[in-house]
Amino acid sequence: MTTENTQSTENRDSENRDSENRDSENRDSENRDSEKRDSEKRDSEKRDSEKRDSEKRDSEKRDSEKRDSGNRDIIYIGKKPLMAYVTSTLIQLANIPSVRIKARGMSIGRAVDVTQIISRKTENAGYVIGEIKLGSEALESQDGKMRNVSTIEIEVKRK
Repeated sequence: MTTENTQSTENRDSENRDSENRDSENRDSENRDSEKRDSEKRDSEKRDSEKRDSEKRDSEKRDSEKRDSGNRDIIYIGKKPLMAYVTSTLIQLANIPSVRIKARGMSIGRAVDVTQIISRKTENAGYVIGEIKLGSEALESQDGKMRNVSTIEIEVKRK
């Protein structure tokens, strides 16, 4: 009887050790999974932060180009009403002999409209369309892919 009790106790002890080993392995696996998720989350947050910083730098660069007093001869076309750009261009043309109108992407049509209004509606003022430059810029889209965006630069000058 004592031998059976001893064997039974040893079997229970062995089963307890096996159970503890499995529990320990499960905890280790859960810890590794948790660490992996945390690492992936940190990497994702870092990429998002770098992307926001890059977008902020690009935006600040464009804003500083617009505010630069030496670049009064450039009108950047955006989403404002068409006549706002026409007025701005005419004001600049009153002070300097030539103005460049720049746009990219969906604003290209609006830039062409601005120049057509100035050249056709103000014929008696003597404004003509000068050099036209077409191009493209490589920009990173919101999904992280590089995209080519068309650009246009149109010169409007006095006769």
